[in-house]
Amino acid sequence: MASPPPGQQTEQPHLVSLVLQSKKALQHGEQLCSKANSLSNASAQCSVDVLALDAKVKWITEAVLEQLKLAANVAKSIEHKRAQLDKQVKAWDVVRSQRTEALDNILESLGAQLVPPGFHQTSSGSSLFGSQHSIDSKNGKAIFNSQQSPSATVRDNPFDRHAKNADRTKWKTLRDFVDESAIENVLDTLESDRTRLDDIMASTYDYPETLSAAISSIRESLPSSSNVPSIDDILNTQQQPSELMARHLSSLTSHYEQMADALKESEAGEMFGEDDLQDMNRDTEELPSIMAELEEQALSIEGTHQQLVTAKTAARERLATQSMTLNDLDELGEIMSDMLQKQQDVENECQELLDGLQQQLLLVEDLHHRFIQYQISFKKLLIEIGRRRQYREAAEKIVEGMISQLRAMTEEERQVREDFNAEHGQHIPEDICLCIENPPTRWEVVPRDGDVRESLPEVESDLLAQAKEKLAAIDVSSAGTESV
Repeated sequence: MASPPPGQQTEQPHLVSLVLQSKKALQHGEQLCSKANSLSNASAQCSVDVLALDAKVKWITEAVLEQLKLAANVAKSIEHKRAQLDKQVKAWDVVRSQRTEALDNILESLGAQLVPPGFHQTSSGSSLFGSQHSIDSKNGKAIFNSQQSPSATVRDNPFDRHAKNADRTKWKTLRDFVDESAIENVLDTLESDRTRLDDIMASTYDYPETLSAAISSIRESLPSSSNVPSIDDILNTQQQPSELMARHLSSLTSHYEQMADALKESEAGEMFGEDDLQDMNRDTEELPSIMAELEEQALSIEGTHQQLVTAKTAARERLATQSMTLNDLDELGEIMSDMLQKQQDVENECQELLDGLQQQLLLVEDLHHRFIQYQISFKKLLIEIGRRRQYREAAEKIVEGMISQLRAMTEEERQVREDFNAEHGQHIPEDICLCIENPPTRWEVVPRDGDVRESLPEVESDLLAQAKEKLAAIDVSSAGTESV
């Protein structure tokens, strides 16, 4: 075997080293490109998965939002129904305030109306105007106190005209003959039922707020549309590094083939010039920078792939969260159903209670009217007693006149008879007309059999004047109302 020239012996080992470097760079480049290609393919599939998951999340989100709108409408409906009920209750409260205030006013007026002592005495089973209707005939709640009745004296007992009580501070008033306990029972029942109405309404007071809070919580748990990165941007970002890596791999392949061919030619005895060797060395020296750039681009592709993986993981987590949201939504639906049923029950119960309260207000109004009539009738009673006193005095005056006239006639008749008997009696036999000696009949005017002289209580003039003035004002007011 012939020995190669000295220059060739030095050249061949150098070419072998360059070929080995080229081969190693090519293999490493192929690995990087293969990995990058796999990542690109995986990124494409991952992007499809991200889009599919995101579509599911969006679909579920839209469905949940629609359900939340319905839930919000339910909350508004409950709130509206509560507002309507509150309006009814407030309107009732206004009427109650008017009725109870009117009742208080008439009771105060009764408390200011003095009753002369001659109008009353302790008696059982009677009232100022005799038998009175009760507040509730079924329960027997009387509005007048039967233990403080002034009527018995007016009808039955004689009255001492001179027994006037000048100290009016000790006189009773019309209110003393009213059964305050019965009125208090009515008002206490009214207040108790009103409190019960508040308690019933309070049981659903927080329903709208609770529903709104639950709706807000579910809405806040929904993912925002900006959570998913732009798939097109990520894939476009991978495109440039992939193309650059493909060009670098093509360059590495060409370089390796050139170096392998050069080694074969060198082994075949071909001699390379200094310039050729320098070109080979320069190309080989550029391999590290090419490899660094390949690794950089591979890392870039891996980074964008990781973005997609992260996006996919996040999408899966959002989808899992959506499952929890759907569970919350189902639970909210059950809660709403219960709330609607409870609200309906509350409305029915409140309406029934309001109807009962309205009837009680009618009872309070009836009390007010009856006490007004009670006061008016008492004022008319004072006037009637005054009228009867005038009648009695006029009748007594007639009777006294008749008695005086009869006494005078009797006395005159007696004198005439005595004169007749004195002049003619001695000349007439005693057994003729025995009645001629009789004196004239003396007359006395007395009440009819079974009747007693009427006794009336004393009514002072200022009380009569006040009663007439008040009744005149009432008549004027009634006439004005009727004309309107």
